[in-house]
Amino acid sequence: MRIVRPFLALRTGVNYLYGVTELFDDIRGIYDFKQPCELLKPYVEFISESSPERTGQVVGGAQFAIELFPSWTPTLWFNIGPSYRLTTGHGCYPIPADSDVLVLRDSIISRHNQPDDHLFSVKFHPGGLEAVLGISQTRFIGKIVRLSDILPPRLISQVKQAEHVKQRQALLEDYFLASLARRPKRDHFSQLVADSIGNYVEAGMQPNTTELACRHFVHSRTINRYFHRVIGLSPKRYLGIVRARTALASFIRDKRQFCPMDFGYYDMSHFYKGVREFMGRPLKHFD
Repeated sequence: MRIVRPFLALRTGVNYLYGVTELFDDIRGIYDFKQPCELLKPYVEFISESSPERTGQVVGGAQFAIELFPSWTPTLWFNIGPSYRLTTGHGCYPIPADSDVLVLRDSIISRHNQPDDHLFSVKFHPGGLEAVLGISQTRFIGKIVRLSDILPPRLISQVKQAEHVKQRQALLEDYFLASLARRPKRDHFSQLVADSIGNYVEAGMQPNTTELACRHFVHSRTINRYFHRVIGLSPKRYLGIVRARTALASFIRDKRQFCPMDFGYYDMSHFYKGVREFMGRPLKHFD
């Protein structure tokens, strides 16, 4: 596995005139989002491609940055445009124009882009990469990995040379479905983790690890071990991310109607604390 190595110069002297923060700013206007086919929906969250034309209209020819919060979702980034730079909790990485990478998004990530940025991406659900390709996402904690170590170089080339997002999606889905057909049915580890996440959300994000374990008639140590094996961190930490991300999105949509108890928080103070842990800084930083 070839890892993209960070470089030391964190400051480039470039002033980014346009900055976008996930959840707080609407970035969907510069992307075309596609839902995966039905057979892949349990494993792939979405497929997207940025539009250089619409991006140029938004940023006005300036370099810009997009900040993404942790999600622990393996994401494939096919670079069809110019070089860019990634800053993560583990270092700063130059991504040349001809380089394609896999990122786990296990920390806050900032992608520093040229005005004609052009990216095609596939975002898996936690554990989805292993279910489809047989590759555990825990291998990628703290790393940026070259995509050619995950997918055949010929497929990568075909995807990047395709004329539009639908063709790219079709190429990848054919490959994923063929791989999925060769894989055994979803293993017990992944299924229990997926079911636990679903139960947690359906129950208003109230249950703790012990309560979730009881619903599956297993010990809390068992569910903790399964989360570490499939996702790469404890259920408490991962479910805390799910809760903070979901609650924060609701808070931003309508602050007046927001109720922290709807998301398993005791009060607003508890919500602010959870969001600060998730974002790495207090909510007032974004006011």
